[in-house]
Amino acid sequence: MTALLALDNVTKVYGRGNTEVRALDGVSFTIEEGEYVAIIGKSGSGKSTLMNILGCLDRPTTGRYRVRERDVSALDPEELAGLRRATFGFVFQRYNLLPTATALENVEIPAIYAGLSAQERSRRAFELLTTLGLAERAHHRPNELSGGQQQRVSIARALMNEADVILADEPTGALDSASSEDMLNLLGDLHAAGRTIIVITHDPGVAARAKRVIEIADGRIVSDSATANAGARGAPRAIARPAGRQAPAFADQATEAVRMAFRSLRANLFRTGLTLLGVIIGVAAVVAMLAIGEGSQKQVVESIEKMGSNLLFVRPGAPGTRMRGSAIATLTTGDAEAIAELDNVTVAVPTRSQRLTLRAEDRDYQTSIEGVTADWPEAQGWPLANGVFFSDLDERRRAAVVVLGATVATNLFGDPTAGVGAYVLIGGAPFEVVGVLAAKGATAWGQDMDDVTLVPLTTGMMRLFGQNYLTSITIAVDDTDRIAETEEAARQLILQRHGTEDFQLRNTASVLESVQQTQESFSVLLGSVAAISLIVGGIGVMNIMLVSVTERTREIGVRMATGARRSDIMLQFNTEALALGGVGGLLGVAIGLLVSFAIGQSGVSIAISPEPALLAFASALATGLVFGYLPARTAARLDPVVALATE
Repeated sequence: MTALLALDNVTKVYGRGNTEVRALDGVSFTIEEGEYVAIIGKSGSGKSTLMNILGCLDRPTTGRYRVRERDVSALDPEELAGLRRATFGFVFQRYNLLPTATALENVEIPAIYAGLSAQERSRRAFELLTTLGLAERAHHRPNELSGGQQQRVSIARALMNEADVILADEPTGALDSASSEDMLNLLGDLHAAGRTIIVITHDPGVAARAKRVIEIADGRIVSDSATANAGARGAPRAIARPAGRQAPAFADQATEAVRMAFRSLRANLFRTGLTLLGVIIGVAAVVAMLAIGEGSQKQVVESIEKMGSNLLFVRPGAPGTRMRGSAIATLTTGDAEAIAELDNVTVAVPTRSQRLTLRAEDRDYQTSIEGVTADWPEAQGWPLANGVFFSDLDERRRAAVVVLGATVATNLFGDPTAGVGAYVLIGGAPFEVVGVLAAKGATAWGQDMDDVTLVPLTTGMMRLFGQNYLTSITIAVDDTDRIAETEEAARQLILQRHGTEDFQLRNTASVLESVQQTQESFSVLLGSVAAISLIVGGIGVMNIMLVSVTERTREIGVRMATGARRSDIMLQFNTEALALGGVGGLLGVAIGLLVSFAIGQSGVSIAISPEPALLAFASALATGLVFGYLPARTAARLDPVVALATE
């Protein structure tokens, strides 16, 4: 008959050299199915090490250990987990129940890793608790149960997967005499039903209940009553596996991992909240910063578009020159007149600018005075709110007329449309106000477009500016599809006239592209600064997960003892980190949107779109995954024996 468990000259050595300790030294015996065996010995005799090897929690240093002829030394960690899950049920001296789970949830743990459906394992766990007299305590946590009740929950957990072997480590060590008697009777009943029972104890009274006693001292077997009691063993039986046992589906694993993750996070709400705070701040900063950046870019684009998409601008000075236009004498009205004759050019408006002070009655206001031609409104697409624009005749006659911007009209006359028919002094000369421009507001970079005063170019050059050179030429084209062609024609014309490239020529599209690139860089900068906060939050996640692994080392050992694979532990702790990232991401997005709205109400331009919010949320999840990987890997690589021994 094939032995259920067989040890052949097994040794277990810790340390090396002078620090070498031989916990087991040449141990050999077999255990048949249906036996009730007590392994007895004093503290330090090696019985706990023997139990760990029997339960596949540890491996021999030398020798062979076989479970139904399978050599344990040849199995990898995943195969060992499967063997523990299918073959052994552990009853620990200190119960090793998860404090945050109910009795029912503690009993279900082995079935989670065995692949039972949630409904099936809940039904079976409740049946086991009912059989053990704990039906009314099924939904109580361990701290609400007595020691005897906790040990019964531990036994129910050991029976959950219909394990072949029940390994009980000092099962009465933490119980009073009445509870100890109940526990021993329960083990006796399990043996009578055909279970293989192995009890590790130092108590001769407990060992006396077994049908076979193996005594160990100094790592060696000193006696074995197997021969004398060979006939006194329970009848071998075929173990009835619960329905539905299979490799757990990933969806079921993920669902359970999420449920356990949130339960673990709820166990320490204050610490979880502090960890979430780092992620929330990072995500909220990303959302708010990108909303401000996109809003600023949108405002700049709108401001440029107000100028018109069909414009070309000629400025004095060689490309790259940063001097103010008024100090560079390269453009003339003749250049503007020549450009106006080009094909596809609607108008070419020469401009001369200078800041001067206007006076109306007792009010003074300094503004930009621009000398332009009568074609200016057509080129700019800028209507008037009141009055008329000056005419070609006014230019030829050098008439002393002026058109005011809305800001200038407000400062001089108290109303953005007032002043038509009144006179203002410019440079000591009286000018009649013939019109007031419609208000356009400020540009994205803060320039007030309405802070302008327009006079005929000829009048300005004669009475105000004292020079005949231009500040700029604005060219309006007819067909925007040919704007690049027209720009090049204008460039070649001015080059021919000047003999050198002492000017700069740009179109609205290139200005818009340049501004967009600048704004995008600004948005990237803002996003990068905000991302640093998210990284800091991620470091917080990693830190708290490492702390969690340290605090929950025993829990990890229990899960491994009940059949959890390394991948199961990895999934659980990665899920907890993802849960932190996900919850923090959602809260961060919500707070970021609220902050963005609040900033928008204060007058700052914002643009809220789903992409930054989705990006920030995805980043939070990625942060949880990346920074949670190391703690999860650390947890998965723990030695079950070391984990279970951790206080």
